[in-house]
Amino acid sequence: MLNRPYRLRELFFRHVGQTSPSPLGLEIQRAEGVFIYTPEPESKKYIDLVSGVSVSNVGHSNREVIDAVKEQAERHMHLMVYGEIIQAPQVELAQLLASQLPDPLDVIYFVNSGSEANEAAIKLAKRHTGRREIISCHNCYHGSTHGVLSLMGDEYYKNAFRPLLPDINHISFNSLDDLEKISEKTAAVIIEPVQGEGGVIVPVPGYLAALREKCNKTGAILIFDEIQTGFGRCGKLFACRKYEVTPDIITLAKALGGGMPLGAFAASAVLMSDWQANPVLGHITTFGGHPVSCAAAQASLKILLRENWIEDAERKSNIYKRALESHSLVKEVRTAGLLIAVDLGKREYAEKILPLLLEEGVMSDWFLFSPSSFRIAPPLSITDEEIEWSLVRIKRALDRI
Repeated sequence: MLNRPYRLRELFFRHVGQTSPSPLGLEIQRAEGVFIYTPEPESKKYIDLVSGVSVSNVGHSNREVIDAVKEQAERHMHLMVYGEIIQAPQVELAQLLASQLPDPLDVIYFVNSGSEANEAAIKLAKRHTGRREIISCHNCYHGSTHGVLSLMGDEYYKNAFRPLLPDINHISFNSLDDLEKISEKTAAVIIEPVQGEGGVIVPVPGYLAALREKCNKTGAILIFDEIQTGFGRCGKLFACRKYEVTPDIITLAKALGGGMPLGAFAASAVLMSDWQANPVLGHITTFGGHPVSCAAAQASLKILLRENWIEDAERKSNIYKRALESHSLVKEVRTAGLLIAVDLGKREYAEKILPLLLEEGVMSDWFLFSPSSFRIAPPLSITDEEIEWSLVRIKRALDRI
């Protein structure tokens, strides 16, 4: 047993790869509902307004998800590379997902992560159309693997890794004029129906419908990246339902696994059949659709379908919006259900607020492409009392800047 006060922190910085020069470095012993706790004897609690970046939609340590994990782990874990063996957790989850997605998105391919789901989606679009151009949006985020990194419109994050994929072009989100850049050369347009890392930018009325129409005219595949917006985050189970526009491919991850690692993409049977020839095994994955992750995902989705948390997301979001937009330091509060960006107008304010929030017992985060904003994205299970608990502390932090 490690001497925790010294050894874990020491070993974390010595042996765990770091992604920034200043990680939070909090040691978390347990998590329950919307709260996470540091080890005893201090055992300080923090309200989680990040949800693992929109992962823990049903809350931490949900008993039904835990029981599903235990039950499946006792049956079997990994058996064989994905797609070769019939496994009940995969099949039952695929059926449940297909029942909730709009037609014709009724075939599910399970992968490991959101990045892999997007990688596979653009591969499938190229395979189906025989074209090479991929169009994405400025300020988009679709993952960090080499292919989807190419889609990012920000040179700071991708320039060091060039050469990247060729034939990538960008449009501005919500620009109807930019839709003219989509042509018969375009294999796919990949877009977040609500831009997440752009700072919660929602589509203007008619924009996604116009995008759908342009893809129809040109034969381009429309891919919705719902990795962050899916599973109730924006007030509907999927944002495509909220905005009443159906893509050709939808990519999923984050909250899909109920806290376990899992990604997926869904398409029609016609599109998905393209993996089977020219070449055969067009996309393969070892751990995609891991049976324990699929069991957790099925339990999580059943909870979301049973509870009223999704239907209540907009109301809860408005509690945050009304309470914070009147603060003198807040320039704007942008919301899409319980995906919220609190814009302070200045980057220096946003950089100051995060450590102050932490001192107050609030876990928040920043956005890659909205440096003046901080994030509020709690588990959908958050109660009104817990919202008020967090708001008292957020306002105290704002007052301290």
